[in-house]
Amino acid sequence: MTRIAVFNQKGGVGKTTTVLNLAAAIHRRNKQSLIIDMDPQGHLSQIHPDPNLTAHLSLFGFFQDNKSLSSIAIDWDDIGKLICSHKELIKVDSIFGKGPAILNRLKQGLDAYEKDNGPTSTLIDCCPYLGVLSLSAIFAADLVLIPIASDFLSLQGAQKVEHTLKALEPVLKKRVDRRYLMTCYDRRRGMTFEVHDQAKDYFGEEVCKTVISENVAVAESPQYKQNVFQYSNNSSGAHDYTALLDELINEQLISLN
Repeated sequence: MTRIAVFNQKGGVGKTTTVLNLAAAIHRRNKQSLIIDMDPQGHLSQIHPDPNLTAHLSLFGFFQDNKSLSSIAIDWDDIGKLICSHKELIKVDSIFGKGPAILNRLKQGLDAYEKDNGPTSTLIDCCPYLGVLSLSAIFAADLVLIPIASDFLSLQGAQKVEHTLKALEPVLKKRVDRRYLMTCYDRRRGMTFEVHDQAKDYFGEEVCKTVISENVAVAESPQYKQNVFQYSNNSSGAHDYTALLDELINEQLISLN
């Protein structure tokens, strides 16, 4: 199974939406996912019908109290499991610093989780700044998926991620697979195509062929605490996230076995 960190050094690019709906697409293949809300803002956790709201039952409890990931994961229908965020996560950098022990903590926690629960697809909704949380996600990931919301500031944030990943290669002793995903794709705007072309020039073949179109169902579904398949199974958004999963499987970047 595969661990995917969804990250851009800019907010509002579709990270949370992508984690939610890619996990839902995996569930439709009869596979469970573990999704981790690593953003102290907790937007992904807020979509869950009944999230853990206390710090020690959230991801903060994993870092602060050494709780196992299994002990704080909660069920989520049509997804699998969720580990909630909490605003206290903002303190992780100042409490633990940036040494190798803390940066490898999530990877070790996921290894223990899979030992207890079997192989699992894991999707991590990263915070939009470079610190212990996002670095921990990258250290744990097999694939980094970088959404670009079809605007130039999102593209600049993605370029910063690329620089970060290149800088980490000597530390990780490998090149982490990455893919750049165009989101909020509005074919009525010339800027959409300009940004897409610039992304392809800069990132080359690592730009996904699938794009996530601007879509009412994708935008509205979190309001009703649903993924896009629950909200509107025949919407273009549902088709786009299905196509994204197919592309990542076909490129052998995601394994559901």
